Amino acid sequence: QLQLVESGGGLVQAGGSLRLSCAASGRTFASYVMGWFRQAPGREREFVATISWNGLDIYHADSVRGRFTMSRDNAKNTVYLQMSSLKPEDTAVYYCAARGGTTWDIRDRGYSIWGQGTQVTVSA
Repeated sequence: QLQLVESGGGLVQAGGSLRLSCAASGRTFASYVMGWFRQAPGREREFVATISWNGLDIYHADSVRGRFTMSRDNAKNTVYLQMSSLKPEDTAVYYCAARGGTTWDIRDRGYSIWGQGTQVTVSA
């Protein structure tokens, strides 16, 4: 069973950048579709981005497209979320998640393995 651990969150001023990492344990990491989601206080969990097993196909939510970039390094069992031009509305707990198979899913219920989350706070 894959286990996921996020890191890289923190406090940043609006307009700044952060890079989140999600380290996976398990030899089958490369076979999983990976996703990033976020949840702000009082709101439902929201899709951010997803990436295919080989990293060639990437899809970002409209709210982050052009500012965030998801990537993966299968040799390091890690996915990344490079975030730039951050806004206060990006403040949330960010989660990475894994999904078996080869198809994308922007719904959180499509992912069976989740990390514990990392807090990102963007000050105005």
